[in-house]
Amino acid sequence: MYDAIFKVIIFGDAGSGKTTLLRRYVTNMFISDTQMTIGVDFEIKTINIDEKTIKLQIWDFGGEERFRFLLPRYIRGAGGGIFMYDITNYSSLIHVDDWLSVIEEVEEEFPIILVGGKLDLEHNREVSKKEGVKIAKSRKINTLIECSSKTGENVELIFDRIAKLMLNRFD
Repeated sequence: MYDAIFKVIIFGDAGSGKTTLLRRYVTNMFISDTQMTIGVDFEIKTINIDEKTIKLQIWDFGGEERFRFLLPRYIRGAGGGIFMYDITNYSSLIHVDDWLSVIEEVEEEFPIILVGGKLDLEHNREVSKKEGVKIAKSRKINTLIECSSKTGENVELIFDRIAKLMLNRFD
């Protein structure tokens, strides 16, 4: 029995690390040679937050612009979202408004967190944490978390945080 079932969407530009993040979270393995997501992928994970059992239905959207038309169909009923960008690729953050506008057209507001991926490549950073925080605040995004799917750093934290935000919204 679940205390809550939440649909979470992961979105952002191609190559930002969405699929690798999802695989690390679900399997606790880093798979470096993931294939490009064609359309949408889907995983389920059960977690415990604040003594509640939560089932997360996690939807990973292909980041290429040609797949963006699919997003409106799949975000209906979403309880939360993760916008992911690559800290080593500034252009992966530039399209945040395009992605957010698709969501705003279809769904009522839900919590979204900003995730900067590939923290293990800090030496190649193009987006400062300060810039990420600025973007999050200016877009009314709940928080910024930087992570590494390779090392696992902050991966659990991302999904725990979005789950708590969704719980708080519905409690």
